[in-house]
Amino acid sequence: MPAVPSWWDAFTTHLLTHRHPFYAGDIVTHTARLILDTHTTDPRTLLDHALHSNPRLVRPLTDFFHAHHLQDAPKAVEETTAAARRERRIEAVPAPLRPAVRGFAQTLLAQRERAAALGLRANQLKTIEIRLDTVRDLSLHATGRGRQTWASLTTADLEAFLAGNAARRASWLAGLRQFFAHAQRTGAVLHNPAAPLDAPQPRGFRGATLTLDEQRTLYHRWNGPGEMHPHEAFIGLAALLHAATTTELRLLTLDHLTPARHAVRFPGRSVDLVLDGATWKALKGCLAHRASLGTDNPHVLVTRLTRATQGPAGAAHIRDSLTPVGLLPRILCSTRLLTLAAELGIKQLTAALGMSYAGAAHYA
Repeated sequence: MPAVPSWWDAFTTHLLTHRHPFYAGDIVTHTARLILDTHTTDPRTLLDHALHSNPRLVRPLTDFFHAHHLQDAPKAVEETTAAARRERRIEAVPAPLRPAVRGFAQTLLAQRERAAALGLRANQLKTIEIRLDTVRDLSLHATGRGRQTWASLTTADLEAFLAGNAARRASWLAGLRQFFAHAQRTGAVLHNPAAPLDAPQPRGFRGATLTLDEQRTLYHRWNGPGEMHPHEAFIGLAALLHAATTTELRLLTLDHLTPARHAVRFPGRSVDLVLDGATWKALKGCLAHRASLGTDNPHVLVTRLTRATQGPAGAAHIRDSLTPVGLLPRILCSTRLLTLAAELGIKQLTAALGMSYAGAAHYA
């Protein structure tokens, strides 16, 4: 290389300590070639070029630049892949209807950014993709009925579309209301054909829960002397006793812990929860497992796939950790919330757990 980057030695050392030597050597070779081709050593510029010319370099470069404070957190990788997924959905919309859908996607992203800037609960990227899925499917349904503009769609057309899947009517209708409200504001339609529609929903929680005997059996398993992966015990107890969600468990980092008080503030909650002895013991097992991996990843739940990165474990890992007991984390979480809602009431429940009213009202 004509000019060796100031971070090059640290980069090679980082790869050797976090990756298999064969893989590390391959990454070093391709990174050197990328620098020669682009004539730059700037982290952000290199990542932009890697994204288009050699995507396999994006993850190791992003992890290194973040770990050495040369670049923002690797959330950009997740957002970049989400942007690609959104673009695929938009491109699947027939051309005459596509501009309005692209504008709708941009509006949803702008709303997400504004909410984050104001400290409000922002839409998840997955929620935006679900909304785009709905509008894409409606566009295909509409063109199949000979509709070439959004303004030509009627309430009857939307009703016929929603009738195709009664189980998802509420979710689809929420997306359609958002889209047509946006379309009306921007002049794509003169009236909102989704306004007269509704999706009646039964009140109260109707999902699966556990009996008291089943809860006792699980508690004794996770607080007993039996051998199991430490993640199973902590995920199970945190969900069963503290209503921790999959997202909260994935995003939990060392900064969320207060060891002196045996307390945890799950991401997104407003209060610290003092853990019971069993859950704290299970958490210590996770921390010991993390230490054995020799990782710089700041998250509590670290896997073989994430030990060399700064990112959280995937939702699939949280789910699969409970495979030995044949349960999903949401069933444990719902059981706890339903029990507390009956005993305390929603207002006291939200105050005790630091949850939002909207997140708990479903269990009233």
